[in-house]
Amino acid sequence: MFTNEDIVKLRKRTNAGMMDCKNALTETNGDLDKATEWLREKGIAKAAKKADRIAAEGLVYSYIHMGGKIGVLVEVNCETDFVSRSDNFVALCKDIALHIAASKPLYVDQTEVPVDVLNHEKEILRTQALNEGKPEAIVDKMIEGRVKKFYEDVCLLDQPFVKDPSKTIRDIVNEAILTIGEKISIRRFTRYEMGEGLEKRSDNFAEEVMSQMK
Repeated sequence: MFTNEDIVKLRKRTNAGMMDCKNALTETNGDLDKATEWLREKGIAKAAKKADRIAAEGLVYSYIHMGGKIGVLVEVNCETDFVSRSDNFVALCKDIALHIAASKPLYVDQTEVPVDVLNHEKEILRTQALNEGKPEAIVDKMIEGRVKKFYEDVCLLDQPFVKDPSKTIRDIVNEAILTIGEKISIRRFTRYEMGEGLEKRSDNFAEEVMSQMK
């Protein structure tokens, strides 16, 4: 449908990331012009133009789940102190912290996933596919699709936004970049869960967090 050369061409045309370009071409059946428009509609192309700018201001935002069951610290960066104190930026930080509390990401993005962790996951997925009786010829293609789902499970930017699953956290950040007009990036986060690792009853924290937001 499209080649690596097409991905590179789209990247040069829009400055968007390789994965975003690949997704755009997938959504538009390899049409470069339509893929360019897709990236612009998503706000990715405009956001990418700000990617090389320095974002050294921002907030370390804290969120404590009611009753002290979950605590989140997230550092979100922007370019100016003025923006870091704006209502829009603070609201973005709050949404990101709430999402982390509910969705338990392990990494900010795909680049943070250790190679050994990814390779181990691929081996598990390969074994699962072969055990399902899938032909060897299509196993690699299946693994590619399932790795994408793995990233959606563990990478913050790839996760569906808990308040609007039609968008990812990356979409939310890109929308904020367009609204605020500065480079914005999520640098790091820490999530604490009371009693984590200890034997206890299972609670649906995502539902609890959402219920507090109503």
